[in-house]
Amino acid sequence: MFTKEEIAQRIAQEIKDGYYVNLGIGIPTLVANYIPNGINVVLQSENGLLGMGPFPFEGEEDADLINAGKQTITTLPGSSIFDSAMSFGMIRAQKVDLTILGAMEVSESGDIANWKIPGKMVKGMGGAMDLVASAKNIIVAMQHVNKAGESKLLSKCTLPLTGVKCIKKIVTELAVLDILPEGGFKLLERAPGVSVDFIKQSTAGRLIAEGDIPEMRLD
Repeated sequence: MFTKEEIAQRIAQEIKDGYYVNLGIGIPTLVANYIPNGINVVLQSENGLLGMGPFPFEGEEDADLINAGKQTITTLPGSSIFDSAMSFGMIRAQKVDLTILGAMEVSESGDIANWKIPGKMVKGMGGAMDLVASAKNIIVAMQHVNKAGESKLLSKCTLPLTGVKCIKKIVTELAVLDILPEGGFKLLERAPGVSVDFIKQSTAGRLIAEGDIPEMRLD
C-alpha cells in the first residue's frame, strides 16, 4: 500500500506544464514536494499566494509564510502574495487548471464530502465549496478505507456533501480510479502488491475493473 507521500508523488504525475494548481489541506499539500523536473507549474494557496514552493527544511521556517492548512511553506522566485478576496476571485473565475483535494468520502457518481463530520467541531467551510463549484478538474487524494477498515468510496456519501458530480479522478493508498460519466469507479492502476480482489473488497461503491490492471509507478 502507498504512503501519503507516495499518493502525493503519484498525483504530481497528473500535473502538466503551464498549469495553475490549487492544493487542498492534508495529503494534497505534499504534492508541492514532488513537482516533476522540467515543467513550469504555479501552485496557488487559497489564503492568498501564487508561486508556492516545497516545504521548508527544519530550522528554515518563516511563520509569516503559510498555506491554507496553516503549514509553513516556501515561495519561489516571482511569487505573489495578496488578499484572500483576490485568491477566491481567481478560483471563481476558473483561472485554476487543476484542484487537488482531500476527502472523507467520495461517491460513485463523483460527489464529495470533505468538510464536516456531524457532531464534531469544525472551524469553518474554508474554500472547499468554492473550489468544487468552480474547478475545471478535480483530483482527490484520500485514504481508501478508514481506521476501522470501512470503505470511503461509496455508492452514496453519508456525510454532508461539499459538491455534487464534480470529482473526476481519485488516488488512494490502494489505487488510481476514474469516475465514469454514467457513474462507478473505474480501476486504472493498483498499488504494487495489491490485488484487484482486495481493491474490490475495499470499495463499497460500484467498481469496474477491465483487463489487466497495471501497477502504479512513481518514476
